[in-house]
Amino acid sequence: MKIKILVSACLMGFKVRYNGSEKQAVEATLARWQQEGRLVIHCPELAAGLPVPRLSAEISGGTGADVMHNAARITESDGTDVTAHYQLAAWLALRAAQEAGCRAALLTDGSPTCGSRTIYDGSFSGQRQPGMGVAAALLAEHGIKVFSEQELDALIAWINAHDVG
Repeated sequence: MKIKILVSACLMGFKVRYNGSEKQAVEATLARWQQEGRLVIHCPELAAGLPVPRLSAEISGGTGADVMHNAARITESDGTDVTAHYQLAAWLALRAAQEAGCRAALLTDGSPTCGSRTIYDGSFSGQRQPGMGVAAALLAEHGIKVFSEQELDALIAWINAHDVG
């Protein structure tokens, strides 16, 4: 059975990011995987009912794992606490991945939801820090291998090493 991959919708060209844009990263490999039925295209924020466009949001006081354990918060640029919305987004991403049998995820780095290597530091100054967003952290905690869009080559290698059939 071919490994299924949860993919951030914005990486596939859908205009679902906070500012209504996309972050298209579709290359020949992703296009082939999509034709093979491997990809589960998902936007956690949209699934949780957040609008497009929406204010930018950042994690304050920790990482996505901390937010999921109620030890940090997610706020919008106007100061509104949106932690619960993003926690719901994380749980919905996990459910989508598990229901589809995904073993890997390709997510948008920097996002408070999908960041897998870096997230913004909560100051809304454009500064990044190491850490995962809420969905990336929850997926990883449940055994789903998470890759950022900059790690497509590593994902390809991982798929080739773990694929059966």
